[in-house]
Amino acid sequence: MVVGVLHLDLRIHDCHSLKEKRGCIRQIITRTRNTFEVSVAEVGCQDLWQRAEIGVTTVGNDRAVINQRLDHVINFVEDLGSADLVDHWIELINI
Repeated sequence: MVVGVLHLDLRIHDCHSLKEKRGCIRQIITRTRNTFEVSVAEVGCQDLWQRAEIGVTTVGNDRAVINQRLDHVINFVEDLGSADLVDHWIELINI
């Protein structure tokens, strides 16, 4: 079994309050979950209104498939245009 972990560090533009940030992050999380059937959550920078850290996980049998799925998630979040991707990292764990 392979567990894939993706960490996304985002900068949210045109956001002036935590309420606006929550709406933007909720949209990113919901659309990502529905499109890729992965687990997604905001994992950091929850008190900053222009930054967000999002964690994405998925499980499978093939490292290449898991890596490809997480790469697609990265491209999807970038293409949404709601936030700028500042940094990301992927970790694949064999269990």
